[in-house]
Amino acid sequence: MSKNKLTFFRPDLDNPIELPFITAGIKAGFPSPAADFDETKISLDAVLVKNREATFYAKASGTSMTGAGIDDGDILVIDRSLEPRNNKVAICLLDGEFTVKRIKVSREEMFLMPENKAFEPIKITDENQLIIWGIVTFVVKKI
Repeated sequence: MSKNKLTFFRPDLDNPIELPFITAGIKAGFPSPAADFDETKISLDAVLVKNREATFYAKASGTSMTGAGIDDGDILVIDRSLEPRNNKVAICLLDGEFTVKRIKVSREEMFLMPENKAFEPIKITDENQLIIWGIVTFVVKKI
């Protein structure tokens, strides 16, 4: 298991910052006329946080999840109220260390799957102590 560290933060939902938001979307293909520009206000906390008491942010560390769009330094939005399910990206406390991996469950086995071929899946055995701490719902990136 890699020695990635996560730094956790609580959202400050009592002081939302509302910024301009273009509701029509910005074309990723051909440009659209400026007449489509319809500006309103949005608070990212209102969009990213569904359960106030159970949501945390964490800064990702390492490269084991790059195939899932999670890069070193990205901010993860984690909801602890969501049920862990097969194929979800989760924050896991494995043998006393936090890691972010995709959950893979079969009838008789469970793995924590990296999304980078340079890393090996982690097979969970009876000797492991595993707590699924929360489910990643959003990734905030710097480009």
